[in-house]
Amino acid sequence: MLEKLIELITQYIDIEPDEIKEESRIMEDIGFNSYDFMCMLGDCEDAFDVEIDEAEAAGSKTVGALLTYLGGLK
Repeated sequence: MLEKLIELITQYIDIEPDEIKEESRIMEDIGFNSYDFMCMLGDCEDAFDVEIDEAEAAGSKTVGALLTYLGGLK
């Protein structure tokens, strides 16, 4: 699941996949803005076949936290 999430992230931000770690902060370290983040959440819904509450997902500050959130939706 982490690999797929990293793949989705790299579609929005010009960053090497090996630079993305679970402890990477989505906004500060990776460089997402709120619009890109919300668009990526839509892609996550399709990729992981889940329905995301955007307000809840917005509380995910790191890749690992988002991963945990997505895993809890399965």
